[in-house]
Amino acid sequence: MDKDTTASTSGPSAFDPDEVFQHLDGLVSRDKGSPLSASARAEMSATLRMAAQSSPAPYAFSLVSRDVTVLWAKLRGGPVTNSHSPDGADLEPLNRCLAKLIEVIARYQGSIDQLSGDAIKVFFGAKNPRSDDVQRAVMCAVEMQMAMRDLNMEHMRDRVPQVFMGIGLSTGKALAGRIGSDAFSHFTVMGDLVNLAFRLQAFSLRGQVLISEETYERCWGLVSATAPMQVFVKGYSQPITMRELVAIPTRRLKVPRQEFRRSHRVEVRIPCTYQIVQDGVVLPHVAQAVIRDMGYHGAMLELVEPLDLQGEVRLSFDLTLVQYQARDIYARVVTLKTDAPHPLAGVEFTSTSAEFDARTQMFVQMMVAAG
Repeated sequence: MDKDTTASTSGPSAFDPDEVFQHLDGLVSRDKGSPLSASARAEMSATLRMAAQSSPAPYAFSLVSRDVTVLWAKLRGGPVTNSHSPDGADLEPLNRCLAKLIEVIARYQGSIDQLSGDAIKVFFGAKNPRSDDVQRAVMCAVEMQMAMRDLNMEHMRDRVPQVFMGIGLSTGKALAGRIGSDAFSHFTVMGDLVNLAFRLQAFSLRGQVLISEETYERCWGLVSATAPMQVFVKGYSQPITMRELVAIPTRRLKVPRQEFRRSHRVEVRIPCTYQIVQDGVVLPHVAQAVIRDMGYHGAMLELVEPLDLQGEVRLSFDLTLVQYQARDIYARVVTLKTDAPHPLAGVEFTSTSAEFDARTQMFVQMMVAAG
């Protein structure tokens, strides 16, 4: 195990024992009318010097390099996470969720670093490193999702809106310690893995737990996880590798995932043109549309001219974020919504190129990370 690397800043000692001694000696003399005896003075002086040596300096803070696992969870759905001004009634289900999650975290001896409305940041191994920090972190994540499932069952019975959660975990070297001043200080963890846990959480679907590759490598014998996936995230020039945590078989813990989309869908507003394909022939008329949301395998179009359900179209649009011009993309209309001010058509891509698939995934992932 690597030795701790410590960086610290320190100022004056907690107090000056000679100065305190003079003050207390004078106080006793005024109160009793006579000074302390020589033996009492010697005993009090020795006691004060011992206290000064053991007392921390008011501005002595240190950062220690340690192996840490960061768990970042975020609640989604429900009135609290969707409202800018929740009332007291809205807070009740949120507090019920937080109370249950904090109970699970405490059981696995995680340290809560941040609790901000709908988000919780927890670390394992920062204060008191143990050999099972990663194992406790992944078990904690699974049980947090199981607790949310049970709470949502109660919410359904009580006719309270359901609240879901996504979780990301990352493991690695980080600086851990107390920062601030004597007026206010806070024990925290700083490093790249904190940002990575946050980004993984952003990619997670409802009820899902995503873990970094290093987290997986340190607990692969304990967990069941999917094959590695590479995604582009904000702040990284190269794609990062992650896995979905599915279960911990030996503990009979299984992630109760609540959402089973094939990919993320991101809200966009991209101008688009399309041509109707009829009996395998592309008709010459070019119509205008706007892409309102997009995933790896399809998109939602806001139409100006109507389309038929199950009709086929050829699309053209630009993904400027990834510097790509999508041309000759064939898609089928799988849903229609005509009661909106402008008709909406859900299309599924049916004929694409390998480059289109790669650029579309990169575009969606970068939009998720930016959000």
